[in-house]
Amino acid sequence: MGDDNCFRHPRLAAVHDALDPDRGDLDAYVAMAEEFGARRVLDVGCGTGALALLLAGRGIAVTGVDPAGASLDVARGRPGAGRVRWLLGDATVVPPLGADLATMTANVAQEITDPGDWRATLSAVRSALRPGGRLVFETRDPDRRAWEGWTRDRTRRVTEIPGVGAVESWVRVTAVDGPLVSFRWTYVFAADGAVLTSDSTLRFRGREEVGADLATGGWLLDEVRDAADRPGRELVFVARRPAGEVPAP
Repeated sequence: MGDDNCFRHPRLAAVHDALDPDRGDLDAYVAMAEEFGARRVLDVGCGTGALALLLAGRGIAVTGVDPAGASLDVARGRPGAGRVRWLLGDATVVPPLGADLATMTANVAQEITDPGDWRATLSAVRSALRPGGRLVFETRDPDRRAWEGWTRDRTRRVTEIPGVGAVESWVRVTAVDGPLVSFRWTYVFAADGAVLTSDSTLRFRGREEVGADLATGGWLLDEVRDAADRPGRELVFVARRPAGEVPAP
């Protein structure tokens, strides 16, 4: 995986939400928490806490976990943050919670590029759920080849951020190696001319690969939904821990 400075660098984490203000993608997750009657939720890769705080505001007990300390610092400073339990690390640091639902929004699942780490994540999340609890996550459909549109010409924008000033940003692909796509975001702060970069890699997994990974990990795949905010471009997996299992002590 790359350095992912957009989440780890304090200056970039502080402007992350302003640079990506439209989180309409989270509406579907809030709706699914209601659909499944979830009262306890684990948000894996919670970032700056957007989903965790939405759910907590609805009276749901939420645990958010993320390996980027700078992003968690932003999350802890947001209104209502005291209602969420924040953990630093990946899913393997999460204790058994008896959670009803676990989520991995946006690119979280694809950021876990190493197959061993992916298996460990699925196992850890399964242990954090109650028997019958669900995992919901999304992944970009590799057949749509989204990375072909990740060019400076198509992604460049300038965002005016109160207290910060104008921030110019764009992304470009740096490498494609089978299912792994690497790319670099560049950020230019007009206030002082600072230029910061963030390198990331995503793993594009198809429906069959994800289904096989879930089956190997002991999950039941209930369904694969279309992403409401990006129909036809993303796959939303709804998996379940078998109800007959004995909870971890």
